[in-house]
Amino acid sequence: MATQILKINSIDNVAVAIVELNVDDQLQVGDQLVVVKEIIPAGHKVALKSLSVNDLIIKYGYSIGHAVTSIDEGTWVNEKNMKTNLSGVLEYRYSPSHNVISESDRHLSFNGYIRKNGDVGIRNEIWIIPTVGCVNGTIRRLADKFRGEVGDGNVDAIVDFPHNFGCSQLGDDHENTRKILRDMALHPNAGGVLMVGLGCENNQLTAFRDLLGDYDPERVMFMETQKIEGDEIEVGMELLRKLYQKMKSDVRQPVPLSSLRVGLKCGGSDGFSGITANPLLGMFSDFLVSQGGTTILTEVPEMFGAETILMNRCNNEETFDKTVNLINDFKAYFIQNNQPIYENPSPGNKAGGISTLEEKSLGCTQKSGMSVVKDVLKYGDRLKTQGLNLLSAPGNDLVATTALGAAGCHLVLFTTGRGTPFGSFIPTVKISTNTKLANNKPLWIDFNAGELLEGTSMKNLHEQFIAYILHVVNGKKVNAEKNSFREIAIFKTGVTL
Repeated sequence: MATQILKINSIDNVAVAIVELNVDDQLQVGDQLVVVKEIIPAGHKVALKSLSVNDLIIKYGYSIGHAVTSIDEGTWVNEKNMKTNLSGVLEYRYSPSHNVISESDRHLSFNGYIRKNGDVGIRNEIWIIPTVGCVNGTIRRLADKFRGEVGDGNVDAIVDFPHNFGCSQLGDDHENTRKILRDMALHPNAGGVLMVGLGCENNQLTAFRDLLGDYDPERVMFMETQKIEGDEIEVGMELLRKLYQKMKSDVRQPVPLSSLRVGLKCGGSDGFSGITANPLLGMFSDFLVSQGGTTILTEVPEMFGAETILMNRCNNEETFDKTVNLINDFKAYFIQNNQPIYENPSPGNKAGGISTLEEKSLGCTQKSGMSVVKDVLKYGDRLKTQGLNLLSAPGNDLVATTALGAAGCHLVLFTTGRGTPFGSFIPTVKISTNTKLANNKPLWIDFNAGELLEGTSMKNLHEQFIAYILHVVNGKKVNAEKNSFREIAIFKTGVTL
């Protein structure tokens, strides 16, 4: 039955099993009849023709590796009989290929919190952020005590964000910590921020205050615990009360959808990621860009193998050069640490049907749609340009999602085929690639893209997704928020003193 498999591109020599295939199943692929010779799990690849050693394996219309053994027609293609074609640092040439996304004639809006500087938030939360990990216990106690005092009150959440850094760091690590914490302190989803320091750490509050630049002192306050004589908890509580009094009367106001900034991320990917959830995000990304909004794609190691597609979509040579540096700098990071550049996909990816990094990357980059790449951000940088941006960050889920929030994203759209419960400091929307996951993990998954495998059209599901995202930006909590799964992780590369 044709519905048992999906051949994505006409030149592909493998297809994806939509359901588990059994021995002697007959697969009609155009005029070709393929007989299955072994059990093939759902999400995995079946060979549509016999392949010899070194033959290229084609999926999405691109090579995703080569055969390392003979592969018979109708058999399972996986990491045991194929390998990546990727190796080393490459040179690139700019060959522009632009699909300009026209401005939409739909002018949508949402209700957000307009901040003093004109920025817009989709949440009105109190954040307690440590400048150093030594005060993690203090901020946790403050958050618990203040929640007990005001309850839900008139704010969306009261959250503490412990981390392990802020001292004993050098060079880039120290600056990365400072930048991420700065970006959080200035984020419009926070109506009030209390920065809590110790006093002897590298990340001194005085210098950190200077790093913030022009900030609202009624919305960002500071406490250095070593300088307090007596009970720092009560001093912190009084500062939180001041923040609360300032922000409890904040109200949502209509703003255009062009104000929205969305991060694009995937994790625990499977063989359906590049077929359902990631293309859905790509369509949404293009839609938001057409509304004048902004999306950011990150996970640089998961661009390897598909990077030229992104490079050729850059708006000019300057952005192309930034993208080349984005890719090669991350490859250099692997090499400097004596690690293989292409040690990917993960065991969970392989179990889900992804065999090589090219296959993973070709699926991953679909989250960016077809829009022109307008700018490239370094880790810790904040957004400057509307439209599609690229951001330097690793593939690690929590590190990358934190970086997206720090860049200025209001929320992150996170696709997954295996599932994960985590949430970052901004709303983290989980989109499943398959219905089985959505049914098994209703407390994790917010939206099911697996319906695309069951007859729902992409057009209809996309409209449902737009409506759902509008509910979220208007205040509907996602599962990670409901479960109070809120964390940050900061990228570290060097020495700890």
